[in-house]
Amino acid sequence: MKTSNKLNLKTLGITIFILIVLNVLGSLFFHRFDLTKDKRYTLSPTSLQILKQVKNPLSIKIYMQGELPADFRRLQQETKQLLEEFQAYNNNVVFEFVNPLENEDESMEMIKSLYQKGLTPVNITVDDKGKQSQAMVFPWAIAVYNNKEVNIPLLKNIMGASTTRKVIGSIQHLEYSIADAINKVTKDRQKKVAIIKGNGELSEIHIGKLLRQIKESYYIGPFTLDSVAKDPNGTLDALKKYDLAIISKPTETFTDEEKEVLDQFIMNGGKTLWMIDQVAADMDSLYNDAGATLAYPRDLNLNDMFFKYGIRINPDLVKDEYGSPIKLATGEQGSATQYQEFKWKFAPIVVPESQHPIVKNLGGIKFDFTSPIDTLKNGIKKTVLLQSSLYSKKIGTPAEINLNMVTEQTTPQDYANKGNLVLSVLLEGNFHSVFENRVLPFKDNSFQPKGKPTKMIVIADGDIARNQLDKNMLPVELGYDQRTGNLYDNKDFMMNCVNYLLDDTGLINIRSKDVELPLLDKEKVYENYTFTQFITIGLPILILLIFGLLFTFIRKKKYSR
Repeated sequence: MKTSNKLNLKTLGITIFILIVLNVLGSLFFHRFDLTKDKRYTLSPTSLQILKQVKNPLSIKIYMQGELPADFRRLQQETKQLLEEFQAYNNNVVFEFVNPLENEDESMEMIKSLYQKGLTPVNITVDDKGKQSQAMVFPWAIAVYNNKEVNIPLLKNIMGASTTRKVIGSIQHLEYSIADAINKVTKDRQKKVAIIKGNGELSEIHIGKLLRQIKESYYIGPFTLDSVAKDPNGTLDALKKYDLAIISKPTETFTDEEKEVLDQFIMNGGKTLWMIDQVAADMDSLYNDAGATLAYPRDLNLNDMFFKYGIRINPDLVKDEYGSPIKLATGEQGSATQYQEFKWKFAPIVVPESQHPIVKNLGGIKFDFTSPIDTLKNGIKKTVLLQSSLYSKKIGTPAEINLNMVTEQTTPQDYANKGNLVLSVLLEGNFHSVFENRVLPFKDNSFQPKGKPTKMIVIADGDIARNQLDKNMLPVELGYDQRTGNLYDNKDFMMNCVNYLLDDTGLINIRSKDVELPLLDKEKVYENYTFTQFITIGLPILILLIFGLLFTFIRKKKYSR
């Protein structure tokens, strides 16, 4: 046998041996390599933990297939690649892309079905080299597991942002959206949330959208404090069975007995989410002939509790130049009423600046007649979550508020050293009871003057979780303003608060993951369209052609001898 043949056989044998060893190692050890700079395809430990819950087939249908605009093709591709990562770690995860508009005969029936499930399409304007056209896209998916179904929103609605920016924000939240949906359909609900009633809080229909979101992950139930008058100890024992208490816009004074029940719930490690209006003022009260209302301090008998815990909600209103839009009638033209859009400075739009996971990467959050919060030194860790803009200030109450204020002219000097007022704060630590070294309103043999480690969030706005009602008196999406058509990030903020208080911090950390997506400058692309086409399409072909010719030339020269 020739030496060259022996060498070739030896090389072949070594190659086969290496391949066998690599296959054996590959079957014993599993690893995925992510070569992206921001590790966007590397699943977080939380996602991997959630995937372990999937014991049976989990089906995911993604309704983004067919002819899509460029931005949505990118969202489609990122979704596919991320789902492939989920599938690689658990083959029970199966997915398919569906085009709801593929079959004209069945498309209307399909669209109707998707509407009924709450999957609304997005109508966008496609700009292709100056030519504009309309397209309808369903940026949604549905996950089904053990006959349980949950919707997955793939497009994040960022108010005022372009479609490209919305897609970028959506890609940053893809892992969270998918992991959260898988967690909802596979995990058994364990923790309990009490919705406190009995002191004039918001009715269930006005926080219906928030309750529906909470219900997907936790047990919820109304908990009235009316029974405190007859059986305070029994009421306290019942409340201790819950993990979180939500107090949404109480309007009636709390008795000392009711305060002791809430206080001891906190001392026993219970979490609380307070949404408090310290000033009585409401938009509905402005829509009268005078267009005015009186804003006055509201006494809920909670000031001493908050002071003991380390904060104070001032009986003032925040007036902010970054107010939300409001439409007001300005006259009539013929028989039609003319409306004009103004800025309502008593409804600030707050864009979070904090990097805390609760608010990181969130968009604008709408407040209504909010008040400033002071933080006090008492050993409790305090984290400011939301604050007003630099161009904001306090308005003392009582004060008359009228719609004519929309025409006021202001200058930056009017807000010098007055802005950045705290509107929401997170408190964590071992709280001291407000009834420490005081006579107890009712006898409690298990009274604790100092509590177990716990946390609470205080928001100085009772309406931040309030959803509007449509013409059929049904709740619309939390954060959606029907008067202007704007969608704010109130729902995401509220759910982040609930998840954080109930220690589901892993999902929140996924939400705050940063993904860097390089973008093409469309204007420069249009200006240099032919050159760009050559760089992206022609140049790779030219390189391959040169390589082929060079390889052929070298081969001929080598074997022509």
